[in-house]
Amino acid sequence: MTLLRRQARAEVIESDICIIGSGITAALVAEKLVEERPARIVVVEAGDDTVPLAERSAHRARFVAYGESPWGRDHIDGMTADGIQSRSMQVGGLAMHWGGVTPRFSPEDFRVKSLFGVGHDWPVAYEELDPFYHEAERRIGVAGEQGPPGLDPRGNPFPMPPIPLTYNLALLKRWTDSAGIAMWSQPSAKNSVAYGGRAVCCRNDTCAPVCPVGAKYSPDFTWNALRASRRVELVPRTLVRRLVVEDGSNRIARAEAVRRDRGGANGSPVHFRARTFVVAAGYAWSPHLLLLSRSDRFPQGIANRSGMVGKYMTGHRNVFAFVKLPLRLYPGMNEQHSLVTKQFMRPSKLDRYVRHDLRVWESSVGRRPRLKGDDGAVLLGDALLADWRRRSTEGTARVRAYYDVIPDRESALTLNESAKNAYGDPQPRLTFRDSPESAALRAHTEDSIKALFQRMARAGNGEILRSGVDDFQDHPAGGCRMGDDPASSVVDSYGRAHDHENLFVVGAPTSVSGGCANATLTFLAVALRQATAIGRE
Repeated sequence: MTLLRRQARAEVIESDICIIGSGITAALVAEKLVEERPARIVVVEAGDDTVPLAERSAHRARFVAYGESPWGRDHIDGMTADGIQSRSMQVGGLAMHWGGVTPRFSPEDFRVKSLFGVGHDWPVAYEELDPFYHEAERRIGVAGEQGPPGLDPRGNPFPMPPIPLTYNLALLKRWTDSAGIAMWSQPSAKNSVAYGGRAVCCRNDTCAPVCPVGAKYSPDFTWNALRASRRVELVPRTLVRRLVVEDGSNRIARAEAVRRDRGGANGSPVHFRARTFVVAAGYAWSPHLLLLSRSDRFPQGIANRSGMVGKYMTGHRNVFAFVKLPLRLYPGMNEQHSLVTKQFMRPSKLDRYVRHDLRVWESSVGRRPRLKGDDGAVLLGDALLADWRRRSTEGTARVRAYYDVIPDRESALTLNESAKNAYGDPQPRLTFRDSPESAALRAHTEDSIKALFQRMARAGNGEILRSGVDDFQDHPAGGCRMGDDPASSVVDSYGRAHDHENLFVVGAPTSVSGGCANATLTFLAVALRQATAIGRE
């Protein structure tokens, strides 16, 4: 009875388009929609507003001094998941913490079944996404260098010139050239020139965990502009708990949510009604919401007639090594920047399937200036510098390759009934699993990459200090995969749910595979293409 009275008094917010989530995908979709359509748009975010740019230097200082998080309340107690990489929930989402690395996938990533006989093709090709890749680069501001056209196809130049190579990277590029590997400056969403009203990157490694000058793009810049224009209403601290389908049709009628800032653990209810609903809550919370929205009519959750919601969770794995080289490398400037190549993402013929990217950084492990010598004596002034120079006669390169992992159908997100939040909703459980064909290739793939690292070391008269594999799938995605066949996918290539004409899922959850490189720019290109269909609604 209490619940019925509470629902009867629920606050109601109406709009043309209701976007659930406020991460980087939601930000760019909202920005594109307000530019192209006269629609009332409401964005619902479970987390708090983020730390304003003006306060980030002070927050970073406390991080350095005391180890405090510079992001304040960037998650919600009780909202977590087994197997999740990050539970950050705030305005701006995970991209408030990202490194800003923005390579594209290669054309092969979208056609692995057709070209190599493994995995699944995407229902959209690279050539169709190329203009949306460029649009994403323009909207967030990407500084990049055009790689060799045969390796790095693109229809338009980068919005900004590349982040300059450091002295160290210039030396390392000569090394990779000698190994027969064409490498160039990694594209990044960091300003190499003034762009978007934001400062130029100082290249002094303050990006992590927070850029205090705003040179690195983060979604709060987009949200600040949209809110100031009054074209978008962003409702923070409001957790959407389920989507409700209209009686007598398959259209979504409303999103039922709770105001976290009103009424403590009980909250106060609010219903969002809209003509179109867009789920943009990321790879974990998007399928989670669809599964939570179960009912007598939809016992498996909504958009789940195929049983594919939460299935085919995907990502990629990396192999790494540290290579000692007879090069005098000096640590301390822009160590987060790297060289990159797509040479091994674009093979011509393969006896066995192996595809990966390759990145090279300068590594300062064991070679930073120190305050005490080997004998424990304090080092100051000239003695400190002399010790540092003595230990810099040889340099160390860090090399890393993300390789393609074909996801299994049961690489899945499910509801964990034994772990519930303050509102009684089961939380997600994520279990990543390689497909049998990918599992069978794993040893061969990792051995092939390590052999490449050995060849690179020999080309530079160096040696491998150590190598290994990070045994998790990075840059996760999937759970609401796109496809032309409603029996084996959740949404079409434009993100529209096969089962509900006014429901869209955008970005990372709709991915078919994790590719061979950081995937954020691909999520954004896919989402901007999907926004064209949302706008037509």
